[in-house]
Amino acid sequence: MAVEAYLIFNGNCREAVSFYEKVFETDKAEIMTFGDSPQNPNYQLPEEAKDLVMHTRLSIFDSTVMFSDTFPGSPFTIGNNVTLAVVSDDEAKMHKAFEALKDGGEVTMELQETFWSKCYGSLTDKFGIKWQFSHEDNK
Repeated sequence: MAVEAYLIFNGNCREAVSFYEKVFETDKAEIMTFGDSPQNPNYQLPEEAKDLVMHTRLSIFDSTVMFSDTFPGSPFTIGNNVTLAVVSDDEAKMHKAFEALKDGGEVTMELQETFWSKCYGSLTDKFGIKWQFSHEDNK
């Protein structure tokens, strides 16, 4: 399993990613927007969310750093905009660690299949650290 940094921005994620691409001389990031995601017919995606970055990543000195904009209306506080992402192809280990981190913490999203991962979930542990878990093959 890998633990990777996940940085959250308040609408300026593209600008930040472009800056980091130049600084660290990385390949151009592939960006997935909120508008690219499958739409829920019971929930109209706000127009201002459609072009915001839902997910992207850069390889910086052999480490993966992931990025996203916060969803419009979601709380954003500078200093609390970093999460740790557990990325693995071992679902059993992911489930075990997720269950242990839940103790005294608060689950944002239980581990479940999503359109981008066959096993994804997020929580805040009892120390206030935000975690995301995501299954990726061959990680």
